[in-house]
Amino acid sequence: MDEQQRIELAKRGDDQALAQLLHEHYTFLTKYLIKVTMNPTLAEDLVQDTMLRCIEKISLYNGTSKFSSWMITIATRLYMDLMRRRKVEQRWQEQEQALRQIQWHMQQHQEVWTDTIEALSKMRYEMRLPILLKHYYGYAYDEIAEMMDIHVGTVKSRIHNGIQQLRKELTTDA
Repeated sequence: MDEQQRIELAKRGDDQALAQLLHEHYTFLTKYLIKVTMNPTLAEDLVQDTMLRCIEKISLYNGTSKFSSWMITIATRLYMDLMRRRKVEQRWQEQEQALRQIQWHMQQHQEVWTDTIEALSKMRYEMRLPILLKHYYGYAYDEIAEMMDIHVGTVKSRIHNGIQQLRKELTTDA
C-alpha cells in the first residue's frame, strides 16, 4: 500500500493507517526539529505535539503538498508559537524583575510607593509615559506630543484612556 492510499484510509478513520503514516515520518520529523530547535528534548516534545495535531487534523489534509511537508508546516508553526509565548513570558518576567528593583530602590531612598504608581507600573509604556509627563511633571499636551513624536490628539487620547484605566484599577483594588 502506498502513502496516498494510507492517507485516504487515515482520513476515513483507519487508525492503523494513520499510525503507520506517523511512524514512517517520525524520524524525519525528529531530525528536522532537532536542527530547528538545537535542543533534543524540546524537539522531542514538539514531535509529540505535532503527532497529536496530525491525529486531530488528518481530515483537513488536502493533498496539495507532500504529507511530510504538511507535518513540517504543523511542527514549524507549533515551534514558532512556543517561541512567541516564551518571548512574551520573558518580557513579563523582565518587567516584573524591573518593577521589584524599582520598588526596592524607592524603599532604600525612603520614597513612597503608592497605589497609583503601582497601577501605573502595570500600564503599557505608551499610556504611562504621557500621563507621567502631564500629571507628574506638568508638561503641556503639545510638549508631550513633540517629545513622543506623536499627534497632540493621540496624547490627549492616551492620557484620557490611561486615566480611565487607572481609575478602574484603583477603584477595584480598594
